Amino acid sequence: MKRKFLITATALLLVLNSCKMKTEKKDSSTEMEETVTEMTTTTDPAKITPIEHATAVIEWDGHTIYIDPVGGEAAFEGQPSPNMIFITDIHGDHFNPETLNALNLEGVQIIAPEAVKMQMEENLSSKTTVINNGETKEMAGFTVKAIPMYNLREEAKDFHVKGRGNGYVFTFGDERIYFSGDTEDIPEMRALENIDKAFVCMNLPYTMTVESAADAVLEFKPDQVYPYHFRGRPEVSDVEKFKALVNQGDSSIEVVQLDWYPNEDY
Repeated sequence: MKRKFLITATALLLVLNSCKMKTEKKDSSTEMEETVTEMTTTTDPAKITPIEHATAVIEWDGHTIYIDPVGGEAAFEGQPSPNMIFITDIHGDHFNPETLNALNLEGVQIIAPEAVKMQMEENLSSKTTVINNGETKEMAGFTVKAIPMYNLREEAKDFHVKGRGNGYVFTFGDERIYFSGDTEDIPEMRALENIDKAFVCMNLPYTMTVESAADAVLEFKPDQVYPYHFRGRPEVSDVEKFKALVNQGDSSIEVVQLDWYPNEDY
């Protein structure tokens, strides 16, 4: 009887030790998971510097992206050299071979519509990856989607035909940034979702009125909207009116005015 009791007690101790080891192992695993979670960090928001008109520099997570670089090498004085260049359309205020050739393009990838690549000399086209309307590409730790850009008004349809140029939505970590390129308030713009920062054009006769731009922004509701590409012919678009229209329609949308024309009074 005593021996049976000892055997039972020993078995019970073994079971208890086994449960303790499993619990300790589970606790250790949980601690490791929590440590890994704590070590995971999010990247900082993208830094965006206006250069002029449609030209901008994006810096994010060690990468430097030029958007529609024009103005020659001097326009980028003090800016880091690009890793990537995105071009929206064939017009000279977006695609400027002289500026591209003046930059240090060693190891640089150019991303552009097919219509732009077709106008390039070999030294540039060999560095260029084509992205078409609706396509999404994985880049160096971020994604980019090509959004259509085109005119709707009958008198302006020849300026930007559908399918030729690209707007772009960049997804940098949790941040989504939209550059409209040259466009009117097209359905593809109005259908955008979860945009943190939207760079929206507005100039006549080439793109759209401030009223059309504001109306589109009020539909897709970015957190922030940046009017850009607003120098027209012969007039400059009234960005203060644009801001008033947006804030009258939705005061939660922040309108941010950057200096897109450093050599002008507007």
